Amino acid sequence: MAANLSATEGPPPEKVRFPAGDSFMVGNLYAPPGYSADRRYPAVVVGGSLTAVKEQMGGIYAAEMAKRGFLALAIDYRHYGESGGAPRQYEHPETKAEDLSAAVSFLSARRDVRTDGIALLGICTSGGTVLYAAARDQRVAAVACIASHLAEPAITPLLYGGPEGVERRRAAGRAARSEYERTGTNAMIPAYHDTDRNASHVGSMEYYMDAARGGGVHAWTNRFAVMSWGPWLDFDPISEAARVTAPALIVHSDGCALPDQARKAHALLKGPKALHWTTGGHFEFYDGAAKVNEAADAAAHHFRTHIA
Repeated sequence: MAANLSATEGPPPEKVRFPAGDSFMVGNLYAPPGYSADRRYPAVVVGGSLTAVKEQMGGIYAAEMAKRGFLALAIDYRHYGESGGAPRQYEHPETKAEDLSAAVSFLSARRDVRTDGIALLGICTSGGTVLYAAARDQRVAAVACIASHLAEPAITPLLYGGPEGVERRRAAGRAARSEYERTGTNAMIPAYHDTDRNASHVGSMEYYMDAARGGGVHAWTNRFAVMSWGPWLDFDPISEAARVTAPALIVHSDGCALPDQARKAHALLKGPKALHWTTGGHFEFYDGAAKVNEAADAAAHHFRTHIA
């Protein structure tokens, strides 16, 4: 097996489109082996990292979940990829939670989906966003959070250079929003970079900087709308975890982002829960064959236990 996986490996998915909020979403739907339209399958909606598109880690995990017997939908959130929504590259956790519910509605209307068996799987930022959706939408039968970015306002200053760094970004976001409303200009910065301090995320970003991995996915744009700073800095899946009663799985390691936050989220979950603590670096869970297979196996076991 190759060291890294790609969403283009295996049988091609079906492209689907459905309404969401004031616009629409596009997803890639992966069917299990031996698929029959006369059967009803447990289904899972899969979302990826900040700015990610369905051809990146979302598609990789959707393909893996399909291999394990699930009808799996990798989505482009609104404002990204092939989905509608303006402004583009706009990060808003509440809107993304609405999008996950829109995907649940789309799957619920299909004759080949068990309406009591629709789960959410999120990687990185979406690992937090699925908690938002599950806290609000009782149709969500189970969730899995993989290598999740589980922030909360109490630790945000530690990630952005202290209170001054946070306020500077908030001010930039307010100014960008004002400019957009006045002129239609959507100010952008890089989403990820190894060294550029102007990027929203700076550090060792090998997955995004590598053209053989996520950085080479044509559909992806390495841009972050500056007006996103306000909602992004308010991202608080820890508070949402305390309201989640659906069976929840957290897959994490000490090499993933914010490991103490993953433990905290797990402790707060109100329903049946499992913590799969393992080894490996954060980006290995995006496309590394060994870690993806381990995480997908854990998620499939969790979903079968509770919904399949």
